[in-house]
Amino acid sequence: MTNVIALVRTHAPTQSTTDTTHPEAIRLHGLASNALNMAASLLSRTDTTPAQLQQATARAVRAATLLKRLSAMNGEVAA
Repeated sequence: MTNVIALVRTHAPTQSTTDTTHPEAIRLHGLASNALNMAASLLSRTDTTPAQLQQATARAVRAATLLKRLSAMNGEVAA
């Protein structure tokens, strides 16, 4: 007898969906996306300097902060 794991939900999720049309949510998402893109751009260079590595780290931290604010705004995490 084989064990089967159900990958399909049989009930509706209990958490309500978040409002992705709120202007502040759109702004925070855009800022976080831009910060991550800048960090990735800095890290993808073959001649990355220590200063650029530090700047990429700062951009990644900024993106994480923005995403945390977005989550707090949606009531998912206490800020």
